[in-house]
Amino acid sequence: MQQLPLEIWPPAAPDFDNYVAGENAEALARVRALAAGSLSETIVYLWGEHGSGRSHLLRAAARAEPALFVADGVEALDADGQQALFIAINAARDGRARVLAAGGAPPARLQLREDLRTRLAWGLVYQLKALSDSDKRAHLRAEAARRGLHLPDEVIGYLLSHLPRDFASLNAVLDLIDRHSLARQRPVTLPLVREALYGPRQG
Repeated sequence: MQQLPLEIWPPAAPDFDNYVAGENAEALARVRALAAGSLSETIVYLWGEHGSGRSHLLRAAARAEPALFVADGVEALDADGQQALFIAINAARDGRARVLAAGGAPPARLQLREDLRTRLAWGLVYQLKALSDSDKRAHLRAEAARRGLHLPDEVIGYLLSHLPRDFASLNAVLDLIDRHSLARQRPVTLPLVREALYGPRQG
């Protein structure tokens, strides 16, 4: 008789403590300080490729400080969104607001109105670097431990070499493995992971 999996381990909400910084420790520290109101700069802009952790940091900052003006994916802002960000940056320059924005390119390369591109570069600008394999291994171990799972090294290596390596995909796979292990009351092994991903082998 199979035990039905229960949704008892929801994904952890993005916060500063579960952000895997890797080479982005300085950016993390500055965003923390901005959210806490202890940073002398009032404008921080983050940029990096998909999966670099931009959205995680912005959501963590918004949870820590709801009054912070946050704008993610600025390159996709329509005219009204660009105007709202323009006004917020001007207010931040005058000490009346704090702004955290992020996009996929440095300010000078954004397809935005010129006065907004210029203002995004007024504060601190950080490129978020992709995480190394050792950083991703550390994340997988920590996230698995949070769920009460033990991931053998061979399983972690398999996941990193056979699947998309962004955190959203890796976390979704951990959810799948967790449910599969619980339903079958079996520990996490490489055969169980393959079964969870591709179904039982035939014959």
